[in-house]
Amino acid sequence: MTRPEDQIKGGAVAASVNPMALVGRTVIVTGAGQGIGRAVADLVLRLGGNVTLVDINPDHLAEARAALDDQRVATEAGNVAEEGFSEHVVARTIERFGAIHGLVNNAGIVRAAMIEKMTLTQWRQVIDVHLTGSFLFLQSVGMHMLARTKAGDSNPGSIVNISSNAGVQGTIGQINYGTAKAGILGATMSAAREWARYGIRVNSVAFGVVETPMTEVIRGEKFHDQTLAKIPMGRWSKPEEAAQPICFLLSDASSYITGQRLSANGGSHMSP
Repeated sequence: MTRPEDQIKGGAVAASVNPMALVGRTVIVTGAGQGIGRAVADLVLRLGGNVTLVDINPDHLAEARAALDDQRVATEAGNVAEEGFSEHVVARTIERFGAIHGLVNNAGIVRAAMIEKMTLTQWRQVIDVHLTGSFLFLQSVGMHMLARTKAGDSNPGSIVNISSNAGVQGTIGQINYGTAKAGILGATMSAAREWARYGIRVNSVAFGVVETPMTEVIRGEKFHDQTLAKIPMGRWSKPEEAAQPICFLLSDASSYITGQRLSANGGSHMSP
């Protein structure tokens, strides 16, 4: 069994060669049972880190855990928007791994409807998971990172919030989702401004169409051609591709980047 001190020493060597190395670091990933979140968890482990997978579906977590390195994996099932859950996950992760160095706010749902047909329940469900859930985890993990900074840690960690093209250009039939993803961008910049002086970095990644269960409808026969026509690169993103910019922002390779939106969308949305 690898001793923690050997892992840290190895991490120093790995980081000197690969600035994206995450050896000796622990990352919480929400919505990690499948799709982008699962791909991020896989890559964090391959980069040498520990990971706590958070998802509302315990079956997805069980499947993921069975396929991963159990020594460096923890799982927590629950609703990210439930009061107290984020504090529970943070406490359990610290108990298991000693500290938290990264957070990926990835949990999300879709409740599609045109504006005039959208119910208040559909609106609230999406806002709660995307915005409230992200805020609660950002707050809980951020408080832990702040405490480590005040204790003398010069590299307390990095937070990555997952946004979307919908947050910068709008979307038809998903005003709840577009509003939530725009809100994620505002939350990211506000947290980055508050915490930059403590060495805590907060960024977002805005995706276009990634091959996940959430995008099955727009990738289906009815919308396939018109959706693909809007992507200059002419294809969807694989979840494994989506994980790479996220892990870049978690790592020391992005040590001077905070408050930014990294767009990973095949060119479907471009801005100067």
